[in-house]
Amino acid sequence: MGEVKCRINIHGNVREYVPETTYKQLAKEYQKQFPDDIVLVLVNNRLRELREKAESGNLTFITTADKDGRKAYRRSTALLMQKAVHNLYGEEKITVRIMHSIAQGYYCELKRNEEKNGASEQAEWVAVDEQMLRDLKQEMQRLVEADFPIEKHSLPTADAVELFRRLGMTDKERLFRYRRSSRVNIYELDHYKDYFYGYMVPSTGYLKYFDLTLYKEGFMLLFPGKDTRKVDIFVPSDKLYLTLEEASEWGHTMGVGTIGALNDAVSAGRIQEIILIQEALMEQKIGQLAEQIKEGHHKKFIMIAGPSSSGKTTFSHRLSIQLAAHGMKPHPVPLDDFYVDRDKTPKDADGKLDFECLEALDIDRFNNDMTSLLNGDATELPVFNFKTGKREEKGRMMQLGEEDVLVIEGIHGLNDRLSYSLPQESKFRIYISALTQLDIDEHNCLPTTDGRLIRRIVRDARTRATSARETIAMWDSVRRGEEKNIFPFQEGADVMFNSALIYELAVLKQYAEPLLFAIERDCPEYLEAKRLLKFLDYFLPVPADNINNNSIIREFIGGSCFNV
Repeated sequence: MGEVKCRINIHGNVREYVPETTYKQLAKEYQKQFPDDIVLVLVNNRLRELREKAESGNLTFITTADKDGRKAYRRSTALLMQKAVHNLYGEEKITVRIMHSIAQGYYCELKRNEEKNGASEQAEWVAVDEQMLRDLKQEMQRLVEADFPIEKHSLPTADAVELFRRLGMTDKERLFRYRRSSRVNIYELDHYKDYFYGYMVPSTGYLKYFDLTLYKEGFMLLFPGKDTRKVDIFVPSDKLYLTLEEASEWGHTMGVGTIGALNDAVSAGRIQEIILIQEALMEQKIGQLAEQIKEGHHKKFIMIAGPSSSGKTTFSHRLSIQLAAHGMKPHPVPLDDFYVDRDKTPKDADGKLDFECLEALDIDRFNNDMTSLLNGDATELPVFNFKTGKREEKGRMMQLGEEDVLVIEGIHGLNDRLSYSLPQESKFRIYISALTQLDIDEHNCLPTTDGRLIRRIVRDARTRATSARETIAMWDSVRRGEEKNIFPFQEGADVMFNSALIYELAVLKQYAEPLLFAIERDCPEYLEAKRLLKFLDYFLPVPADNINNNSIIREFIGGSCFNV
């Protein structure tokens, strides 16, 4: 009998290969057919790394233009950077910490570790200068040219915990104390070992496109954007950076800067205290915001915008209450009421109604009504009937007095094209997003997008009878709308408000997991569901029983005192 071969259906073309063939070899054979670099494969609806041996089944190549490929490229480049820092400064006990994801890059800082009582702990921050950054980039480029393999090892969880203890990676040591799985995958680059949340490229030779630039107290590790072979130009987002820093500092002050630390607090019975402090802090911030608006005597239009599942509705209610407590008279005005009739709604490139573009709103009607109100005239505001798809006049009259303000919420709130006729001094712009305070560990940021997606999965299942599969299926489209209509305007906000709660994923876990487990293996959304389940598995669960009914998390899990 001849040798049994693997039968692989590659994008509709069935081929046979000897069993020792790797996916890397197949990728090299087919690379010329793709404009972007192949970094992973999808085999029988399961992601596989290129270093693995091929198996029979249906295969799709994943490139750096794909979401999963882009993530693999970025985390692999992070490992490359860590190794370069270790090579240059390891003897000085200097390590790198990935702090935040900003634009098309990671904000990083260098820290000098010190030994105290036999234990390694992070101590002083290390200033980075241009020469250090040049040296770091040069060392990263040397590693790329050397094309070192990135190897994967499976360790018993107990051994992984001991490894990270020896390496001084205390965040990972804490994280894996609560690991339910018996084994952990560790990656190794030229004797440097670490753990990463996701798949990697097979070697450093794949990581040709990156750059470094000084920023704030550290530096940015920059990646390609839409052009996968060209690093995006870095546009500073100073307000976003300050908001992320504030959240991070608060988390560390509370002693819960990472998932492992949060789990420690849960197991030690401290979580109720943390919930109460977090909710008190959020109420305090909303009160300070109301006071700031009160002091701006000419502010009549409070424009609120933010990405999906940021908690805009609850925030608007709570801000309105605080404004009232400061002697003002707030009136909610949803931008949805200014939709054009459905038969006039523009269509997107796929021929579907595009409700997220600015032209889906009657901009002229909005400006005429707002200008009339600003002039002190009694004005009738429309109400949009979502059943008939038409705007209606229902006698909704309004007139602004000295203390009246309009709280306007919608995705285009920060875009001046929406409110072109209103004086700048009459507007107060608020950008709201859920920017989590937690990190997974020293080198793995917790993606804020994942937190918002989990919020939406839970809310949509409860309020719209939408399955997790349906929510995941539409998420990429939602994200494209955010990148076009919301994120470009975030730095123009007067205030950025962070709606993330440090404990929320531990609460959302119990609601989201059953919904994600319901997604069948053969569904296209199964991979994302599996990834989110792995992510939620990091958290110990926290019951929602004692969470206030005005909490932002109630907008998603239910039990809110507001009509959300």
